[in-house]
Amino acid sequence: MKVVVRVKLLPSPVQARALAATLHACNRAANHASHIAQNTGARRKYALQEKVYHQLKAEFGLSAQPAVRVIGKVADAYTTRAANLQAGNLGRKGSVKRKRVEATPIAFRADAAQPFDDQCVSWRMDARTVSIWTVSGRLKNLGFTSSPDQLKMLAEHRQGESALICQDRAWFLAAVCEVPEQPLNEEPEGFIGVDLGIVEIATTSTGQRHGGRQLNRYRRRQMRLRAKLQAKGTKSAKRVLKRQRRKESRRARDVNHRISKSIVGQAERTGHGIALEDLKGIRGRVRQAHPSPATTLNGRLRRSPAKKQRAALHAWSFAQLRDFITYKARRAGVPLVVVEAAYTSQTCSECDHTSRGNRPSRARFVCRGCGVILHADVNASRNLAHRGEAVWIAGRPSTAPAPSG
Repeated sequence: MKVVVRVKLLPSPVQARALAATLHACNRAANHASHIAQNTGARRKYALQEKVYHQLKAEFGLSAQPAVRVIGKVADAYTTRAANLQAGNLGRKGSVKRKRVEATPIAFRADAAQPFDDQCVSWRMDARTVSIWTVSGRLKNLGFTSSPDQLKMLAEHRQGESALICQDRAWFLAAVCEVPEQPLNEEPEGFIGVDLGIVEIATTSTGQRHGGRQLNRYRRRQMRLRAKLQAKGTKSAKRVLKRQRRKESRRARDVNHRISKSIVGQAERTGHGIALEDLKGIRGRVRQAHPSPATTLNGRLRRSPAKKQRAALHAWSFAQLRDFITYKARRAGVPLVVVEAAYTSQTCSECDHTSRGNRPSRARFVCRGCGVILHADVNASRNLAHRGEAVWIAGRPSTAPAPSG
């Protein structure tokens, strides 16, 4: 399986200027190629290469291989747009939005990432340096740093292209690694159900609960800070906003990594599989408070509880946590199934009695059929585990002997 490892480059000021000039030149060339592709309809790589390859070399100062990579980036962008159009993600057929998208060339930012192959970037893992092509010539002995685990993965499994990235004046290389997967556990002992939520980010059927209160408090502090800085509106406030804008997403990403690692590690140790709920429509399934009007305090407008709850709901990256669990399970050979989550919060995991009255509160489950009392998220995760085992068995070939006669 493919895993992307990102390392931080350590360029000098002169090297940083050369990298910036390279990104700008590549993206100007990409915008030129994009206009040609839009106007001529040559949106496949080789058709577009016939039309713009020599122009990119002569007019934008690109060498042969970087020009090919720029053309490939443009062709891939049009392929992605065509797939989104076909799926209806960019508007229905005949809609104004869809017509506008189809009539507009794809544009690339001046600092958009640029992919390079091994002819443009060469790695020296022992010295922790790279040599990279730029419009100012080859930059050699450009240092980089990363965590020990990522450095080990790069040294053992790096394969394919690398992308040059500029983010908040910092420079990175994102390298593709082909990591071998462990053999799939064909006979799991059972399944661990994983229920997702806001207060409890993830709850497993084994009783493991990953709370989100600390992260939610951090989000609220960040929200108050952003509101204060935006109201101030000074240059210094805008500089602080720029520094703060990615801190929250990095914190959430770190939490998701730790949760997914814990869940997959438990499943691997115990020989279990993992049952995840289908995330389609999860934002609509999570219970929200009834709308209430905004209130004022000391003349300042305060958001209603419903708005605060919606902000917390839409801020959490459920899909990212699912993706982390999925790829870590594949690497570890842990079976993973996705099951329907309907009524898992209202169904008793002991007797299958289903009723809205089984949930007297958000955190408490009391079955009106058999009287069992459980934490509501633990009960839901156990229902997911039962459904995961049923789905897994239904998808396996039968081992029963053939009838005689």
